[in-house]
Amino acid sequence: MTHLSADTRPPPTGPRLAGIATLLSRPKLIAVGCMIVLIGAGWAYLLSVSLAQGLPGAPGFLDAMCRAVPAGSAGTIGSVAITGAMWIAMTLSMMLPTAGPMILTYAEIAETAARKGEPIVSPHVLIAGYLTVWFGFAGLATLAQLGVMWIGTWPGASAVAAPASALLFLVAGLYQFTSMKHACLTACQRPFSYFFLNWTDRQAGVFRLGMRQGLYCLGCCWAMMLLMFVAGAMNAAWMALLGLVMLIEKMTSSPHVSRAIGIAFTAAALTVAAAWASGFTL
Repeated sequence: MTHLSADTRPPPTGPRLAGIATLLSRPKLIAVGCMIVLIGAGWAYLLSVSLAQGLPGAPGFLDAMCRAVPAGSAGTIGSVAITGAMWIAMTLSMMLPTAGPMILTYAEIAETAARKGEPIVSPHVLIAGYLTVWFGFAGLATLAQLGVMWIGTWPGASAVAAPASALLFLVAGLYQFTSMKHACLTACQRPFSYFFLNWTDRQAGVFRLGMRQGLYCLGCCWAMMLLMFVAGAMNAAWMALLGLVMLIEKMTSSPHVSRAIGIAFTAAALTVAAAWASGFTL
């Protein structure tokens, strides 16, 4: 009987290591998995907080989805932590889906390079750079929301809610027609040439690529994100609607979509302003 010598037997961990190597050589699979996990975590956190605030005896899920989630008393450590966590969760839930094409474009280029045996950097590094920008925005939004909550305790503060909402809609509407909006949207819609011209196999370089794309995305969407203050920050239904609008805008190459959104926001501003001037409460 012929026996394999010890040095010719395949190591027992061979198939496992081969599977890991195959996984690491598929950046697109890693990118998709990472996005699914992060988006799912963001939505799970937001919905769990929303459902925890549901009214007893009411249709809990729908009620929680359509109401703003209170963050507690402004200025307390607990309110800062909860509000910050919810803005971070909202960022994961809203912005990663719209960043999907950008992340997958990088992953496709990296996968092609990996098949040629060239060194690549994991899409996780790109995503980390992208999220660094939006986590910074989440921090500023947290401070802004706590400030709004504090101002809301002032006598007569409710009288300025409608004009403030009209102003936010007007800013978001007019920004849709600016050259900065167009430039940032174009960079978000067509990331291939940017990645191709700035390709690097250094982790710091890929992290900067992610940050640059995050800044483009922030420049494209910051005005829409501020509309979260109109219906109440953390309103899950409002968040889903705005997220869908941003996704459609980024996935559509026609400039008419952005202009239509701008017209809709401007019309909403005029409607809110007219209702306020007439003494109606929306």
